[in-house]
Amino acid sequence: MRIELLAPAKDVECGIAAIDSGADAVYIGAARFGARESAGNSLDDIAELVRHAHKFWVKVYVTVNTLLRDDEIPQAVRLIEQVYDIGADGLIIQDAGLLEVDLPPIPLIASTQMHNNTPEKVAFLGKVGIKRVILARELTLDEIRAVRAATDIELEFFVHGALCVCYSGQCYLSYALGGRSGNRGQCAQPCRKPYTLIDKNGKVLEYRKHLLSLRDFNLSESLRELIDAGVCSFKIEGRLKEKAYVTNVVSYYRQRLDEAIRTLGPLPDPPRHGEGAWLGVRPVTPSPRLGAHPVSPSPWRGGSGRGSSGRSRVDFAPDLSKTFNRGYTDYFLHGRREKIGSPDTPKMIGEPIGPVTALRGREVTVDTDIALHNGDGISFFDRNGELSGTVVNGVRGKTIIVEKPEGIEVGACIYRNRDHEFLTRLERSTPERKIEVSLMLWESPDGLGLTAVDEDGNTAEFMLSCEREAARKPDQALENIRRQLSKTGGTDFEVSDVKVELSDVPFVPISALNTIRRGALEALAKAREENRPIERGGAIRNDIPYPVTELTFEGNVLNRKAEEFYRRHGVTKIEPAAESGLDMRGRRVMTTRYCIKEQLGLCPKDGAQKLAEPLTLVDAEGNTLDLRFDCGECRMEVWLRNP
Repeated sequence: MRIELLAPAKDVECGIAAIDSGADAVYIGAARFGARESAGNSLDDIAELVRHAHKFWVKVYVTVNTLLRDDEIPQAVRLIEQVYDIGADGLIIQDAGLLEVDLPPIPLIASTQMHNNTPEKVAFLGKVGIKRVILARELTLDEIRAVRAATDIELEFFVHGALCVCYSGQCYLSYALGGRSGNRGQCAQPCRKPYTLIDKNGKVLEYRKHLLSLRDFNLSESLRELIDAGVCSFKIEGRLKEKAYVTNVVSYYRQRLDEAIRTLGPLPDPPRHGEGAWLGVRPVTPSPRLGAHPVSPSPWRGGSGRGSSGRSRVDFAPDLSKTFNRGYTDYFLHGRREKIGSPDTPKMIGEPIGPVTALRGREVTVDTDIALHNGDGISFFDRNGELSGTVVNGVRGKTIIVEKPEGIEVGACIYRNRDHEFLTRLERSTPERKIEVSLMLWESPDGLGLTAVDEDGNTAEFMLSCEREAARKPDQALENIRRQLSKTGGTDFEVSDVKVELSDVPFVPISALNTIRRGALEALAKAREENRPIERGGAIRNDIPYPVTELTFEGNVLNRKAEEFYRRHGVTKIEPAAESGLDMRGRRVMTTRYCIKEQLGLCPKDGAQKLAEPLTLVDAEGNTLDLRFDCGECRMEVWLRNP
């Protein structure tokens, strides 16, 4: 099983940064039909990313994961054909209508927007040609194991980033309130807004809190458990995130995932971590010509291991606390064991620094042992409970001079939400990725030959016609040969070993050594391109029964092709998707495992006093949402009230 670290690419720059930081695959949106409408990219840009990725056998997946109208199906098919032609390695889809049309043989990945939450649903998708499913974020480890036991389809799981409070693909709140559908890539994120919670009698239980906003996902401590459960692709959320965020998070997860992989079997010596660490070290597979070359066969050629080539060097110590987050949670992976909401603010609070002990104008004294610096951003909650912030303009011991002191009071806790020194170092960072190669210089009939073998076992040779004149100083000549052959310059290779198999040590001019090295590495690059594993896929036409025979609007059937697909698989009753123009008043617009009562300590299972239900949420515009609780299943539903 190949273990894949999958990173987001807002654009080509972010995608290349993710690859250079150690990603085994990246996902990127095309110009249209992506679940992040504002993160589209041209075909030329995607082609540029593909070219860079494929040098390292990194995969590029393109998102076409929105619901499609009938008139958009031909446009989407044409886009997919173009994506296939430029060499994309997979297609992430949501609309089942795309399984009913003729597509090029590109591997298909079922978006988490398809609500892949049961063994039956995932097994069905595997039988109709889906190569991989992106599992629902709210699944537990036991539920993931149950899916794995039901099918051999590839399983992808989110491990980091923002969480949707609703089951993915089943959220209609944005569409219901303002006509912007998350299933069409236009979510306005009403879940991050403040709401007032009111009981049946009109009593205000919580006033203007972000009661549907969750913390961010962080499963960096659970990667080995997920591998054991059957997950092969570990996905970082963030197609709207900037390059610095991607570099930091990918670098961190590259280290942690490599640690998890090393526990799976006899893998290479652990790479060094911390500043200047090489991430993802892989051994070289020997060539028959090299004979007893002192390397070990790569475990990535069989068994479990990384899904791409090369190792990545970063010149900073990755730290997940330093880039945007709302506080972290492992959600429901290990069951219900912590508060997962972020009701005070949907913004980044930052790391706690300490309480304010004194104020004098713009001078703020903080009881802390943490050193702050000019340019740091600090945040605090004002007397109204609103998160505010300012910038540090000077530091004298525990006293900081801030740009705007308004709202800061003695006793307030100060947080740092922007570490200027770390972010400056991160933004200046230039991650570098290199493929290990071993070289052997040998005698050819009319000169010298050089064999190059990379870590994946690709082999190339280059021969140079030249005179062989014995060196007057053999030791010095041999050192010069090794030194010059090890200089890979601006290539994607790094020489790990140089073996010299010559009857005597010749004097070889530097220009000749450069020529033979350059020729061998160019030939090796071509060999890698020719040998790069390429997968094919596509829908399988059959009449395998779908797990249910009736679909409500939550089945997300927006076009005739999707309807044909489900009817062919035994679905007899189909309600059109919400985006067909349904009036959402009086309908369920969210279903979630997150429970407001549990978050606020009001759950009767925990001994809380019985509430006067039903409970309602009211936003600043006066929209009213009724809450319904299925306490047996620990599930909450949000319904838009019909005035």
